[in-house]
Amino acid sequence: MKGFKEFLMRGNLIELAIAFVIGAAFATVVESFTAMFMDILGFIGGTPDFSNFKPGGVSVGAFLTSLIAFVIIAAVVYFGVVVPYTKAKERFDRSPEEAPTLTKSEELLEEIRDAIRARTL
Repeated sequence: MKGFKEFLMRGNLIELAIAFVIGAAFATVVESFTAMFMDILGFIGGTPDFSNFKPGGVSVGAFLTSLIAFVIIAAVVYFGVVVPYTKAKERFDRSPEEAPTLTKSEELLEEIRDAIRARTL
């Protein structure tokens, strides 16, 4: 029972639940944006629903509609979530810089410096 309590209190479960709720809410926003964009495509070039499109008797209309919707959703997620997140992470990530690697001559100079310091102390 103690392990289960630690698991619940660790925070990962809470973060996962929050991510799920936010993700579900964001999905409805993306779906409504996609529907709006498909309507705009309908105004520009006719009906955006290609379900009845059958060139050569092959039903490719539903696939085209799904493909266009997927591209719109991918663009919304990329430009609405990934790009801002990446920029914010770069801006606020203040991780300490790694120490520069030393060349062989710099390492030798450090050894000489340390030897001189050891003699004078």
